[in-house]
Amino acid sequence: MTAYLFEPAPVISAEIAGADLRFPVRRVFCVGRNYAAHVREMGFDPDREEPCYFTKSNLSVVPSGAEIPYPPGTANYHHEVELVVALGKPGFELAVEDALSVVFGYACGLDMTRRDLQVASRQNQGPWDIGKDFENAAVLGPISPADDIGHPSSGRISLTVNGETRQDSDLGHLLWSVPEIIAHLSRIYRLEPGDLIYTGTPEGVGP
Repeated sequence: MTAYLFEPAPVISAEIAGADLRFPVRRVFCVGRNYAAHVREMGFDPDREEPCYFTKSNLSVVPSGAEIPYPPGTANYHHEVELVVALGKPGFELAVEDALSVVFGYACGLDMTRRDLQVASRQNQGPWDIGKDFENAAVLGPISPADDIGHPSSGRISLTVNGETRQDSDLGHLLWSVPEIIAHLSRIYRLEPGDLIYTGTPEGVGP
């Protein structure tokens, strides 16, 4: 038996809709600037040259419905609603037409953001880590297996705050589709079961 200096961190896992099994979370990849209207509201021009990625620790994952504290170090805490892809098989250098074969299912998620810290880092040409990767920053709803719901390529994605609609778009407006994202990411990383991909947020982000 291996002895540790202190108790190892518990396995981070997510709910699977309609199942008693849990989905163990390995890594969290996020796609930035993947809806044209959101790109414009952030002050950039949308293009399809290369997808933009950042990551979050799996320790940032928290289930939908949890009560989470306002994070430290920020005065501008933003919501970003996203389609989340949960991978159930490994994949490396996948073709676009084969990319969906590694998908286990889909969920709704929130990429919570310390916007003031992200913007300050960006202005200094630094990484986004402190603005994006922190405790409770990756809210995740139950994962619906693709065997049950298929592979959604269109459909409404929206978010309300206290009954007020803030974000309202369609998955068909993704600049990079889910198969394109998986295929491209698999050329940079060896994707594994348990990896999550937050696919980007539409316009309307805010506090």
